Amino acid sequence: MTLNEYQQLAQRTSNRALERKGHILNGVLGLSGEAGECADLVKKHYFQDARPIENALIDELGDVLWYVAETASAMDVTLESIAIHNVEKLKKRYPVGFDAERSLHRKV
Repeated sequence: MTLNEYQQLAQRTSNRALERKGHILNGVLGLSGEAGECADLVKKHYFQDARPIENALIDELGDVLWYVAETASAMDVTLESIAIHNVEKLKKRYPVGFDAERSLHRKV
């Protein structure tokens, strides 16, 4: 499955009653909540209970991806175009791969 195919399939569970602004708000706020759930899983794993979290983390990352797709769809942007844009940005920022010095002292 491609990113764009996922985005299209994910939209079948989007709330059709919302207007564009509602989809953007739902996407961004949902993304924040799901990212918090990912962080909570990792926190509990490393500081409270070292049981495996991979399956639960996969579930939460899937939810993160859904909310990214929701936001992108509301903006009429494809996930593939976002991925391409991100890779190009990272190539400019780190032309020979990750560099801690460039990371600490990068232009915003």
